[in-house]
This record gives sequence, structure tokens and C-alpha cells, in this order.
Amino acid sequence: MYKVVLDSCGDLSDELKKDVHFTNVPLELEVDGVFITDDETFNQKDFLRRVRECIHSPKSSCPSPELYMKAYEGEAENVYVVTLSSRLSGSYNSALLGAELYAEEHTQKKNIHVFNSKSASVGETLIALKVQEYEEEGYPFGEVVKAVEEYISSMNTFFVLETLETLRKAGRLSNLKAFVANTLNIKPVMGSDKEGSIQQLGQARGMKRALAKMVEDMLRVTKNCENRVLAISHCNCPERAEYVREMIEKLARFKKIVIVNTAGVSSMYANDGGVILAV
Repeated sequence: MYKVVLDSCGDLSDELKKDVHFTNVPLELEVDGVFITDDETFNQKDFLRRVRECIHSPKSSCPSPELYMKAYEGEAENVYVVTLSSRLSGSYNSALLGAELYAEEHTQKKNIHVFNSKSASVGETLIALKVQEYEEEGYPFGEVVKAVEEYISSMNTFFVLETLETLRKAGRLSNLKAFVANTLNIKPVMGSDKEGSIQQLGQARGMKRALAKMVEDMLRVTKNCENRVLAISHCNCPERAEYVREMIEKLARFKKIVIVNTAGVSSMYANDGGVILAV
């Protein structure tokens, strides 16, 4: 028996939410003093409205070690934990502390490994799916961990933002630069480096050109597409996600392409209209 625990930045499909092997540990979001738990009660439409109207940048706080410890409980002998990049959140360290607490407070011994996704959103989802794949094939715990860590080192994550307002409010972009970008309809193409930090890969004028550049950047660094699963997460823009999928299918053949909607944390980062790719 195994369990895969993800922090709530891992965007799960409706099918995976019903799978007993998967569970989310929620982060908490704050928008101008209003606290929102990123769980099944999350209302994306209301949250995006609050973000549009907020004066200060929205914030998130990672789950406590105690919440993680509770998620590790149950019958599963093998517990795999997938968290946001440690460069972006304290979730990874909290999950590690949760494992230490579990060992101290429980007589039932179990295997627990915490993966630093070095990604976010559907990057976490792909890692969870890879864990499931190896577990279902009967790999021992140690071999699952080794194989998934190797998989993480081969992954890449990309995203395109509709608006720069959240970055501006967070102080990561000057008012002038945000004004010029919004006025000229410039969309940044972002991605994660191998350590899980965010970097700007380029930019384009107009959303369609930016999405095309994102796909171009993704294909340039992705080998053996036919053996890889690609995931697309979108924030309140399913038509845009389908557009990206169709674009990719004309250029390459992947083993599978998965599309999901963003949950709370990913909605905060991607903002209304954002699209995330992980492969």
C-alpha cells in the first residue's frame, strides 16, 4: 500500500482527486487580510476577483509540519511527498519536519520520502504520476525514490502570464516596466531552472506569440517526446489550454497530454489567463 502526498500547489485532475492513493495538504492564501484555505472549498472565481481588486500582493503560507505528519498517517507503508520547489516555498522543509515528527510520535514505522519538485503546479502532478507508475509496476521503495529523483532532474517547467500586476504588487517588477509591458501587450515567457528558481526565458508581443515561443522553448529542450507525459495547467482559460495542446500535437507526438485547471496556489502565481507547461 502506498500514498502520494502533495502540497496544494500540485494541481490534480478530478480523476486523481478520487484516487485513494493521492491526497493534498493545503497551503493558506492571503489577499488583503482575507485568509483562504487552498482545499476543496477554494473558489477560483471569487479568488481571482479578490486578486484583481487587491491593493497589496497576495501571499501564501506553507502547511505546518503537523499537517504533513497527519497526512502521513494511515495504512500505507510507503509514503511519497511532493512539494513546491524549495526555492519558492518553505513547504519542502515543513514536509521534512513532518516526517521527523511522525517518526517521534508513532510506533508504526513506515517509509517516507520527500521530493523537492524543483517545480510547481503540474510539475508536481507529473512527479506524483511517475511515483504511481513505478509503484504499480512493483518497484521497491528505494528504487522508486531513485527513479523519480532522476525523473525530476530531467523535467522542465514553463509558463506564460496574461498580466504582470501580481509581480508588480509583489515588488518583483517596477511600475514603469509593468506599465510599458501592459501598454505594449508584452507577455513574458518564464521557466524554472534546474534548481527550481524562476527565470525569464523571453517575451513576445501578444498572447498567441508568447504561447508559441513557450512551446518552441519546451520542444527545444525535450528529448524522446513519445516516451514522456506532458501536462498543461491553466488558470480559468480552458480554450487557451486546448489551443496550446493542439499546437503541440502538430509539432510533436507525446505519450500523453494532460490538462487540468489550477487550484489556489497555482492560480495565485499564474493569475487569470496564465498557462503552465511541465514535461
